[in-house]
Amino acid sequence: MAQREKKTLIHKVFNTIVKYQLIETGDVLVLGVSGGPDSITMLDILLKIKQANQISFDFVVAHVNHMIREEAKEDEEYVKEYCMKNDIQFYGKSIDVQKIAYTNKISTEEAGRDVRYKFFDKVLQKINGNKIAVAHNKNDRVETMIMNELRGCGIQGLKGIEPIRGKYIRPLIECERKEIEEYCKENHIEPRIDKTNFENVYTRNKIRNIMIPYVEQEFNPNFIETMNRLSNLVVEQEEYIQKQVENIYEKIVLEEKIGRYYIENISSKQANEQIEQNEKNEQDKEYVILDLKKFNEQEKVIKSNIILYTITRLFHTTKGIEKIHIEDIIKLCTNNIGNKFLMPNKNLKVFIKNREIKISKEV
Repeated sequence: MAQREKKTLIHKVFNTIVKYQLIETGDVLVLGVSGGPDSITMLDILLKIKQANQISFDFVVAHVNHMIREEAKEDEEYVKEYCMKNDIQFYGKSIDVQKIAYTNKISTEEAGRDVRYKFFDKVLQKINGNKIAVAHNKNDRVETMIMNELRGCGIQGLKGIEPIRGKYIRPLIECERKEIEEYCKENHIEPRIDKTNFENVYTRNKIRNIMIPYVEQEFNPNFIETMNRLSNLVVEQEEYIQKQVENIYEKIVLEEKIGRYYIENISSKQANEQIEQNEKNEQDKEYVILDLKKFNEQEKVIKSNIILYTITRLFHTTKGIEKIHIEDIIKLCTNNIGNKFLMPNKNLKVFIKNREIKISKEV
């Protein structure tokens, strides 16, 4: 029974990897490992897949000691010992996350996340790797979906955590937490347990420890699976909408200046001249100019997504942009009054002039 259970989860993770092309031949990964059940299971399974030569890839392990809990040093030693035993390169970092949170006036959760990902990025560059693996699972995905909806994120928030996003991959995203815990038992793995996960102080902990168990007991025992099916449907619809948005964007964009170069709907000669001019002045702000009339001809859902797509091209994220900001931008464009602008935040400016929408990066 133990052997069958062991093979089942490894097979499930391997199928996820193949399905979403998370790991391919020649990849070099950084595995973010805290020592908890999820991350140590990810490490153990990926090691077995590598040893079986099912995929030819390599990886190192990165661990961050947040210096919050007394036993955090023991967590670090636990992960380090696993790596030494299995001849895996280990990178560790200790940093006072609570101090960072206080200094930057952000939550401890946000500070910890920022510290981890910055360290993972640093290790990735050091080893000349190309992907970072983190151990989010089905339950994490559902918790994120609920948190997004509580914040009013709309349909996009129902995507939750995606299997792959840029260089970040999530091999356990189709595994439930109870399967991961069972894998640890069956394989005699004793993960480190973060006791703060049971403290119902943070929103995610309340959702995990109170809300989801209540829904499973009173309404739907398969709630995690049901929500994951919903997430997959939303992802499919979003992918279709995104393709339409990209096609429409190409038709209404008049000019882009992202990074050092202009990309314009003009001749190659003119473009080369503008590139040369731009190279002389790298301090120019980055921006995108859209055709106002063509933008206003679109359906509202397309307008919203074009704005988000444009902001993503400029900032590589839409963090800090809320529904009210999108509504205000659409209203500004619909009113079609020249020389009017708004700033959803200090880094973003939307300006209407000469039948054009200029969305600029003010940093």
